[in-house]
Amino acid sequence: MNGMSFYESPSYLFTSESVTEGHPDKLCDQISDAILDAFLAEDPNSRVACEVATTRGLVVVMGEITSKSQIDITQLVRDTLRNIGYTDPGFGIAHDTCGITVAVQKQSEEIAQAVGIGSDDPLSVGAGDQGMMVGFACREEVDGVPLDTEFMPLPIYLSHKLCRRMAMLRKEGVLPYLRPDGKSQVTIEYSYGKPKRVHTVIVSPQHDPSVETEKMYQDVLAEIVNPVIPSVLLDDTTIYRVNPSGSFSVGGPAGDAGLTGRKILVDTYGGTARHGGGAFSGKDPTKVDRSAAYAARYVAKNLVAAGLAQRIEVQVSYAIGVADPISVSVETFGTAVVKESTIEALVLKHFDLRPGAIIRDLELRRPIYRQTASYGHFGRDDLDLPWERLDKAEVIAREAFGP
Repeated sequence: MNGMSFYESPSYLFTSESVTEGHPDKLCDQISDAILDAFLAEDPNSRVACEVATTRGLVVVMGEITSKSQIDITQLVRDTLRNIGYTDPGFGIAHDTCGITVAVQKQSEEIAQAVGIGSDDPLSVGAGDQGMMVGFACREEVDGVPLDTEFMPLPIYLSHKLCRRMAMLRKEGVLPYLRPDGKSQVTIEYSYGKPKRVHTVIVSPQHDPSVETEKMYQDVLAEIVNPVIPSVLLDDTTIYRVNPSGSFSVGGPAGDAGLTGRKILVDTYGGTARHGGGAFSGKDPTKVDRSAAYAARYVAKNLVAAGLAQRIEVQVSYAIGVADPISVSVETFGTAVVKESTIEALVLKHFDLRPGAIIRDLELRRPIYRQTASYGHFGRDDLDLPWERLDKAEVIAREAFGP
């Protein structure tokens, strides 16, 4: 950009990627969150930090779990594999034949004491670890007309939509040669901070080796790309690439080892916003890596919906065992229409960012997490997620701008 900012550049390319639910890392995320959901369903106060690794024919579950629940983890792993579509040993892993190793222990007593297990005041629960979490929201528009991106950056929003459609067409049998693994990538050309056009679309579906390359190319454009990408953003110079390596018949755990928490930018904002570094899946809401990131998104989305700025990034930080945040900051990238000090004051007034309050206000002790473990945790128009609500935008706008 020759030293120019995002809003000063007449042409700026930005790219985000997504992956399907059959990607080996996403497979691990979904198993971790399926286990979390199962424990929370029976014991809402379960403490779970569940990691999963996978490779050809093998799933390993490890971590720390303290709960009154009695859960068959091995069966949960098999159910998750089956639901994703790993039912054939020819895919490199199958739900009914793969090896499964479970190695879990109880949560450290030191951590349990720090976060306040047994406390009579749920709002005194301390953060489960130190760290900083980031939330983001923005309005994207073309020629002054807002795009319906659920307050998400356009590159990651479209990438998720492509992967969701890829999985849907596989499961419905519309494109029967598709297999569970797959990726997408979208590059947007921005001009002075506004989306101008789609520069490049990449779709890489895992497939049966017998399908002809040209047929898959045409099917992907007709059935996946065209129904997802708004035509107003396409032109004669948009580049389309389908499996640019030529073939993608070996995928999933057979093609690459998988691990929980290795797709943190896919889970969040596709690189548009900064990231605190902590993964989400397999962690109960006392872990602020998860709950505070959700709260920060909740804050940012309501602020943008209230009209205070076009783009907002919220950072919140914690110390282990301490309930009150160490810091709360707001960045508007020069798009604020009121003073940033006013925005920060409204945040502190309307949002209680103590871990216990976040858990209470967003109702996080429920089994709602498995559904977030693929296609992103934010901007989900297919899910009713509490941190996506806009229930504070109206009062914030009224206080910022008057009746």
